[in-house]
Amino acid sequence: MKKIILIATVIAATFSLSACVSTRTSGSVYRPYQTQNEMTVRMGVVDSVREVTIDGGRSGVGTLTGAALGGLAGSSVGGGRGSTATGIVGAVVGGIIGNNVESNANVRKGFEITVRLDNGELKAITQDADETFRPGDRVRLLSDRRTTRVTH
Repeated sequence: MKKIILIATVIAATFSLSACVSTRTSGSVYRPYQTQNEMTVRMGVVDSVREVTIDGGRSGVGTLTGAALGGLAGSSVGGGRGSTATGIVGAVVGGIIGNNVESNANVRKGFEITVRLDNGELKAITQDADETFRPGDRVRLLSDRRTTRVTH
């Protein structure tokens, strides 16, 4: 019973931690440091749009959680040295599975949007594919010191 409670606690902690990791580069999502700051607005026309993959990387949470759960599950099989060996194998397999789950969860579809500004300059911005852009669309580029986003 204690192992079941421990496993449930580890799973709950994993979901809590994974909710904290956000690497969204959307035109519609603002981080707290981006609010109440003046942004420069430039107008332009979409020159081209290219689909890209945005890879948010890995924090290690998936690997560690998978290894912990796999180790716990493996060590509950057998007794003595057998449970130690199955615990080690479970930790390795769980770590691999956890790494793959986290990797797949952090990959998302994006757009590289090339915009011809009214002054003739070309700018390319990559962001989440949460808004549709087509060549010829009139758009705004909103920029602060860190981020530029394209919006309609």
